[in-house]
Amino acid sequence: MSTEALAIGSATTAWSTYVLPALGLDAGARAVANASFAVAVAAVSGRGAAQLGVRNTAAGLRWGAAASAIPVLGSAVVAAIPALRRRVRPSEDELAEWILFRIPVGTVLTEELLFRGALHSASPALSPIFFGLWHIHPARAAGDTVVGTVVATAAAGVVFSWLRARSGSVLAPALLHYFLNASGAVLAHLAANDRS
Repeated sequence: MSTEALAIGSATTAWSTYVLPALGLDAGARAVANASFAVAVAAVSGRGAAQLGVRNTAAGLRWGAAASAIPVLGSAVVAAIPALRRRVRPSEDELAEWILFRIPVGTVLTEELLFRGALHSASPALSPIFFGLWHIHPARAAGDTVVGTVVATAAAGVVFSWLRARSGSVLAPALLHYFLNASGAVLAHLAANDRS
């Protein structure tokens, strides 16, 4: 088991569970803080571009585009069926800020650089586990079950890590991650409109 991976994973868990919440930042500032933390971890890790997965962009685009079609099509089906759309948790967050800034910067850039970049290069096996642990505080803040959230996000991390390994590029899981979250944001916005 990699000592470096354990150190990176422990740092990410401490950041997301204790440090970032203690800062009391608004959503936009949290996105910037998360991205800054991810860049710092990647820099300190000493990994090069190839190890971080920022090369092989053509393969990353191909695999990412194919994988992204699944959440986009699934969300389109949910959006088209009112009974399903009503089951989505609504959100009053500003949609444009959510899908144009907070998701790409505070979530996708941050988490892909940390977990499919620095941590994956140190230990592909530990990357999904620490990705799950990263979501402890968000689960608490949303009132969701912590264990269920950690397990679900760790499972998603397995898929993201497989895409990273298969394509040789962090771009593939980044695209899937973005379209998965952005589709959910659109559905949450539609659900809020339905209720209003």
